[in-house]
Amino acid sequence: MLKDKTIIVTGANRGIGKAIAIKLGALGANVIVNYRGNEVEAAEVVSEIVNAGGKAEKVKADVSKYADAEFLINEAKNIFGEVYGLVNNAGITRDTLILRMKEEDFDAVIETNLKGAFNCSKAITPVLLKARAGRIVNISSVVGIAGNAGQVNYAASKAGIIGMTKSLAKEIGPRGITVNAVAPGFIETDMTKDLKDNIKEEMIKTLPLKKLGQAEDVANAVAFLLSDESSYITGQVLNVDGGMVM
Repeated sequence: MLKDKTIIVTGANRGIGKAIAIKLGALGANVIVNYRGNEVEAAEVVSEIVNAGGKAEKVKADVSKYADAEFLINEAKNIFGEVYGLVNNAGITRDTLILRMKEEDFDAVIETNLKGAFNCSKAITPVLLKARAGRIVNISSVVGIAGNAGQVNYAASKAGIIGMTKSLAKEIGPRGITVNAVAPGFIETDMTKDLKDNIKEEMIKTLPLKKLGQAEDVANAVAFLLSDESSYITGQVLNVDGGMVM
């Protein structure tokens, strides 16, 4: 159960982050809905959780900056008290072949996806160590495992998250804190809805389950890894990909 446990979800104003926040709210958690730019979307997520009987507050922070990550953790403590969990979900894409990829496009993806996860994990670690309990769940991607043409920057950031997950799990595991990653596959979100139908159909053909994943599928996996039911699982990567990568 996650009742009354405070959990921060970065990039929770849309897509997978939104689904995670709503799922945690339904399970009784106190949810911090982090966003960087779109306050209206974040407010809508908070309203959805509260209207369903849950507890949530929005906090603006650019997690690619350590000062903002620190502010996010401190605000969560100020709003709800003791913080139990963190979901490092915030991420961006700047897809193109390496011959066309600008240095700033590589840097932007690494800074948000990988450094953002580092910043928030570093900021929350003293809090969890003091409590001798807690959960960190990092959102990686099957692209970080298998690679993908046109996503050198994104794949590098998501592969880095896996390495960070395993290393941090070894560092703070002795204090009763688990650190795991979830690697989504082809999930139906705002980022994929604009793909042409024929491209989607070709992708679906390669999947053993022959269907796209939903953001809620990822949220369910995250909720499990945050719960007491996963207390003896750490340093692992759980693929939620319909069998795309085995």
